[in-house]
Amino acid sequence: MTMPHEDTAALRGLEHRDASVRLRAALAVGTAPAPHQVGPLVERCATEPEFAVREMLTWALTRHAAARTVPRLVDELRSERARARSQALHTLSKIGDRRAWPAITPELLSDADDEVARSAWRAAVALAPDEARPRLAAALADQLGRGGHETRLSLSRALVALGDAAEPVLDAAAAATDPHVRTHALATRRLLRDPDSGFEAAIEEARRVVALGAYDPAGGRG
Repeated sequence: MTMPHEDTAALRGLEHRDASVRLRAALAVGTAPAPHQVGPLVERCATEPEFAVREMLTWALTRHAAARTVPRLVDELRSERARARSQALHTLSKIGDRRAWPAITPELLSDADDEVARSAWRAAVALAPDEARPRLAAALADQLGRGGHETRLSLSRALVALGDAAEPVLDAAAAATDPHVRTHALATRRLLRDPDSGFEAAIEEARRVVALGAYDPAGGRG
């Protein structure tokens, strides 16, 4: 089948050196989705350096049938390129097809690349069936204390999104010997119980509690 000229031009535009051209090309492809576009879109996601363009590529993929996009994105989760893994995870979270859940492995949840791990946490929360949420909460709790501010905030948001399933693992982590883990767990537990408290305030309070040794694992703060 011969592709329309506009379609061919848009796909070529995904490789243009000008980010604004790539952005418009992704918009054009998503506006008129066709099965043969899925491969080029996924391939571009793996290398695209501009955030805004990656978001448009993800949007374009969500416009295609999940039966075509999900298997291709799941394949990308095994890529050696961190950006390919992270963007595939991000796009799977936006598509929301729970058939992708089994592909969110413990290895992805603990990926050495922080961007990949953050994307995996968000995708896991979006895709996990109810019966898997306690197990997911335990896997996420293993990452408490990891990374810088952005990574810790992302993990806290993921655990808070799991709701009651996160309570037991946060209670256990709040008594950990590692002060970074304990601080992060206490802050996340506060956010779970009081979402309006804000991450910064929750972290500062948790730091004070840990520094003073005022946390009683049997009953909260002493």
